[in-house]
Amino acid sequence: MIGRLNHVAVAVDDLEAATAKYRDLLGAVVSDPENHPEHGVTVVFIELENTKIELLAPFGDNSPIASFLAKRGGGIHHLCYEVDSIKNAVEHLRINGCRTLGDGEPKVGAHGKPVVFLHPGEFNGTLIELEEL
Repeated sequence: MIGRLNHVAVAVDDLEAATAKYRDLLGAVVSDPENHPEHGVTVVFIELENTKIELLAPFGDNSPIASFLAKRGGGIHHLCYEVDSIKNAVEHLRINGCRTLGDGEPKVGAHGKPVVFLHPGEFNGTLIELEEL
């Protein structure tokens, strides 16, 4: 069902500093920051040959990233895998008793495509995002 790894998301408390490290120390190509108030995040994408790194920083008062950082500090937040059909993937997961976050209905993600998050308890403590191609 899952396709290639789309990105690894890393929660950071200082987006400028984290972006500078990837750009200046590692020589990576980085995007401009994008605010996504509906998700409570500001994101920067690090473009790699085979995938992306998504840097996530809190945006707004109710940011889930702010609570993540307060509890755990910075670090890997989630893995995102591509799927051909988010509807079919969610249906398959529900039939098999897999929990999703929120109401389980796909939302528009940072790439403008439908996404759904799978509960980390289902995948050995790892938050999984599925993104439709």
